[in-house]
Amino acid sequence: MMLPSLTMKLQVSTLLMAWFGVLSCVQAEFFTSIGHMTDLIYAEKDLVQALKEYILVEEAKLSKIKSWANKMEALTSKSAADPEGYLAHPVNAYKLVKRLNTDWPALEDLVLQDSAAGFIANLSVQRQFFPTDEDESGAAKALMRLQDTYKLDPDTISRGELPGTKYQAMLSMDDCFGMGRSAYNEGDYYHTVLWMEQVLKQLDAGEEGTVAKAQALDYLSYAVFQLGDLHRAVELTRRLLSLDPSHERAGGNLRYFERLLEEEREKQSLNQTEAVLETQGGLYERPVDYLPERDVYESLCRGEGVKLTPRRQKRLFCRYHHGNRVPQLLIAPFKEEDEWDSPHIVRYYDVMSDEEIERIKEIAKPKLARATVRDPKTGVLTVASYRVSKSSWLEEDDDPVVARVNRRMQHITGLTVKTAELLQVANYGMGGQYEPHFDFSRNHEQDVFKHLGTGNRVATFLNYVSIMCSLWALRGPWVQKALLYPTLLKADATRCWLMVLLSLSALLGWSRESWFLFSSCSP
Repeated sequence: MMLPSLTMKLQVSTLLMAWFGVLSCVQAEFFTSIGHMTDLIYAEKDLVQALKEYILVEEAKLSKIKSWANKMEALTSKSAADPEGYLAHPVNAYKLVKRLNTDWPALEDLVLQDSAAGFIANLSVQRQFFPTDEDESGAAKALMRLQDTYKLDPDTISRGELPGTKYQAMLSMDDCFGMGRSAYNEGDYYHTVLWMEQVLKQLDAGEEGTVAKAQALDYLSYAVFQLGDLHRAVELTRRLLSLDPSHERAGGNLRYFERLLEEEREKQSLNQTEAVLETQGGLYERPVDYLPERDVYESLCRGEGVKLTPRRQKRLFCRYHHGNRVPQLLIAPFKEEDEWDSPHIVRYYDVMSDEEIERIKEIAKPKLARATVRDPKTGVLTVASYRVSKSSWLEEDDDPVVARVNRRMQHITGLTVKTAELLQVANYGMGGQYEPHFDFSRNHEQDVFKHLGTGNRVATFLNYVSIMCSLWALRGPWVQKALLYPTLLKADATRCWLMVLLSLSALLGWSRESWFLFSSCSP
């Protein structure tokens, strides 16, 4: 009667070892790197397989118990109909004693056998590699960043109708509630309102879930109050109380909101001022944040940036590039295209092969760590919400492909890699971005490159090795394409300025960056 549980334990143990192999290099965060999030896809697939194996074991166990029950039902029906006659046969008497002494205790052992113990134990160990609350919050904020950047309403996102995406994925009412709650916990009442309204919309459409309408109204009423809409806060709180009269906070909130509304009316009456215009239709303006260039930055992501005039477009050409007649490029020149006239930005095609791209990803992935920025006050490297990605730095000794690609960039640019920073590999997570920033050291940051023994950055050579954005701004494959742009421009006699608006809010993507330095150049 005993089940062969050893196979199950071995299979789950193998799964555990696979998890350790796949995820041991992961450094805390998942949402900042699609490269690491893909590991979760395969890990979850293995976990589902282990769960199905556990179900098979449980089904086999229940099948044996059911078979035993059917057998005993038939036997006891016969024996109970004529107990004395049944026991008159000595074999029946023996088998009855044997069943009660041996077989029923064996069945008890089978019923008490915990087939889930091995699965649960391993799952508990694996949970340390699962995404955290920080990852869930980061993923929610990333989705809201895409929502704002590309002017998507929650209903569009909920239906999964994102332009340029390959698959369709819908958000359930419970998912939308999670989005709104994440925004609320961050003090982001603007997005709280948008997503809690979407929850109510899907509830009114008949969708079922674990969230009650009163829960959504609770968050929504307080959020609109925080946005200054007292009239709507009162209305929503009354709706909440009609659904849940015993709600622990709603009654007190309603009295507080009504008192504030009355004080506002009295103040307006005494001052004989016009009433403040109420928000129409529950629409609220997105709060102004810390970044003055926010609108320009996001319009660039949507492909709505500054357009070249026809006269300037005529100055842009395509050509074959051989550097300064570098022998290697005379034989095999690169296709060069003018991307912008001032500053002069050029694009190169087929700079790297697919094999080189995959090899660089392979050696960079174990080294990926959250990208950092230098704190302007302390000078210490730290993570920041305006740079959402992971990066690693590769040396030429790491793999021959690094040296080979470095030499290729040196031939193209005419700059030496001796004064270049290490090759940086950046992998962006969902909604990954690097907000507008200076790509060089400014006058008050003179010592930034001192430890490298070089001068300031003069140019950046950026290789796109996958699609950086799947919405409007960067349609189509960017694989094997590269940009070269200057990071220092003489704006006047004392300073060199160029603000780089480069790393757009992305759905996913890998990019390789290497900064070339020229030691004799300084701002």
